[in-house]
Amino acid sequence: MNILAVSLPVFCNQPMMTTPALNASSIATNSLGIFGRCDFDGRGGCWIENGKRNKFAALTNAKASKKRRLSVSPLASSTLADSPNSSRANFYKEVLKVAREKFTQETSFPSKDKDISLAKVLLYVAAEDEALMSFNRERDALSLQKERRETSSPSDVSWENVEEMPLAGKSMNQWLSELDSIAKEVEAELVTRDIGCHLVEVLEAVNMVLFESRGFKRSPILLDSNCAYLHTVLNSGSCSAILLSVIYIEVCRRLNLTIVGSRVGEDFLIWPPAGNPEELFRVTSGLSLFGVVNGKCVDDPRSKASDITSNSLEALEIATNRDIIGIALANLIRFYWKRASRSNHGLMLTSPLRPANFTDERITIDCTNLPLLRPQDLRLAMMASERLLILQPHNWALRRDYGMMLYYSREYEQAVQELSICMVFAPEEEEAVLEPFVEKLHLLRLESSWKSLGNKGRLTIS
Repeated sequence: MNILAVSLPVFCNQPMMTTPALNASSIATNSLGIFGRCDFDGRGGCWIENGKRNKFAALTNAKASKKRRLSVSPLASSTLADSPNSSRANFYKEVLKVAREKFTQETSFPSKDKDISLAKVLLYVAAEDEALMSFNRERDALSLQKERRETSSPSDVSWENVEEMPLAGKSMNQWLSELDSIAKEVEAELVTRDIGCHLVEVLEAVNMVLFESRGFKRSPILLDSNCAYLHTVLNSGSCSAILLSVIYIEVCRRLNLTIVGSRVGEDFLIWPPAGNPEELFRVTSGLSLFGVVNGKCVDDPRSKASDITSNSLEALEIATNRDIIGIALANLIRFYWKRASRSNHGLMLTSPLRPANFTDERITIDCTNLPLLRPQDLRLAMMASERLLILQPHNWALRRDYGMMLYYSREYEQAVQELSICMVFAPEEEEAVLEPFVEKLHLLRLESSWKSLGNKGRLTIS
């Protein structure tokens, strides 16, 4: 029998690994665009007549990210009640910008993938989304206060940077410390068992702490945003499979144990790459260690994960840290798009691109008969798309979907730009589908400018 061993800091006196600071340069995407609920109405775009498009040849490089310190002056804070723009709302706007810069800095391509902290990056994602929702709440509260003609003393902001911003009552550093605490619980469990540092025994201890002591549970379907963010998952224990994998990887990293993962069909599987893989598939009390780590999908005949064996495990393509972050962001896109389009059952991002929409010889631009979407959820889906485009700038399908979100949010100029860039990378058959839509969208942008000058009526092209 092969002895599988792993070095633990508590037993082997090895220092914990630290992640060095990264010098990141951001990849060009559209500006974040920070909007209150009153700044976009949630309706979709509308059809336009034939027009010409400009094809973008390349992406523009963005300036390098810089560290930023958040601050609000006492004077601004004292005028929350009677100022048109709440200082707290402005503060959250600044958090939006800084959190995006930190995300870009942490994931920039000059840095080594192995140095990326999954936990830290996903907490920046949570901070940015929480800042948007907090910004909207502040705007709503201020509007209600003005309607009632009330005055009240504003609460002070007690934190000065995005790392100190409270997420479910704790700062980012405190949530990172929560992962440290879980790792220490695993070490304590190994001490109480009076066993060595064999790999299988360490994994069993991790499973015991995560699934029994802490009560983490996989949610097969992402129905609640609490299952979609790292800090809420650490707080509640209910999480998506990808975030549970992130927690598992981060805890094992603190134990000096490497865990890798791979996407298999719709599932994401994780395992230790060292040692004898047959140990992971040995069934004890009806379950294998591989099954406990990865959940019911490995025993579900409908899942591709059920086909994985100790022999086929080594053939799987290992996901990078950027890949794992991308999967988490893709889950957010799907989740928030479903919420945004909840009142329009079956509405897809690409629905306006269907050939049936281009059969009329005479096309009239009409913006009044389009789906009503939930604006905040649409904006959150767009923010997740923007972050994913930083990681995958040449992903034409992702850029197409982002361009369609801009279209639904009536940001026509930006939609034309993104869809035109998409056509540079898209296959010829997809370009042929996009081209007439982009031409019509370009005319819609012109019509919007025309109406903004006070003109009335519709533009019609025969």
